[in-house]
Amino acid sequence: MARILIIDDEPSIRETLAKILLLDGHDVVKAMDGRSALEIISKRAPDLVITDIYMPEMDGIEFLLSLADAAPQIPVIAISGGALASADFVLEDAAQLGAVATLPKPFEIDQVRGLVHRVLEEHGRSGD
Repeated sequence: MARILIIDDEPSIRETLAKILLLDGHDVVKAMDGRSALEIISKRAPDLVITDIYMPEMDGIEFLLSLADAAPQIPVIAISGGALASADFVLEDAAQLGAVATLPKPFEIDQVRGLVHRVLEEHGRSGD
């Protein structure tokens, strides 16, 4: 299956996403912010990145901008639930900066599975 990098400063979100993806047979790597994620990517690029937007150190928007220079071929799913009223606007910004899909928090397990499967298939990155 695919190697997926999860970036979120909330341990519960990282662990929940990791469990969902591990059950589907994916190899999962986790980071708590964009800066540490870029270090991971420099060593071994994942097939897919799932990133939160609101994080300390380097947020998801800064991460997307850096990834566009470092590894633009890696598809990214942006997630956000911060400031619920503005989450849609932030996710729209993420899409304009290169995220291939967005998912507002809170999300359902089936939403995550379906979106990950679709993005991996669309980008020929099943990891098989």
